[in-house]
Amino acid sequence: MNDDFPHADRSPAQGASQDEAVIALASSMLDAARSGDSSQLLPLIDQGAPVDLRDSAGNTPLMLAAYHGHAELVRELAARGADVDLPNDRGQTPLAGVAFKGYTDVADVLVAAGADADLGTPSALETAQYFERTEIVALITAAR
Repeated sequence: MNDDFPHADRSPAQGASQDEAVIALASSMLDAARSGDSSQLLPLIDQGAPVDLRDSAGNTPLMLAAYHGHAELVRELAARGADVDLPNDRGQTPLAGVAFKGYTDVADVLVAAGADADLGTPSALETAQYFERTEIVALITAAR
């Protein structure tokens, strides 16, 4: 074993299988966020998996949980340090995503966690106004 390169004695096949395992783990985390499976996702994060892991479109577990209406999972992810304002590759924040979808309960969780309604393109407030999500507009306005 080489002390400067501790994995130098591994074959390329071993490296590939580790890469595949990491990809599978990331995929399972993102799927769990999408489906609201906190019993699968939260223990992985509690064991050190990155809470702000991103998929190929820049979506984090919090973004996916929010976009699919899983308010309690969003609350748990925010409590574990997930960035409630982290936009995806299209510039959409989690709060703008729930404003689009109309999930008032998730918007309430995000606003309580400190989400900034003015971030993103378009912003969450602009999105809520455009889609006439009056409850979300009121929630955002009351939080200011």
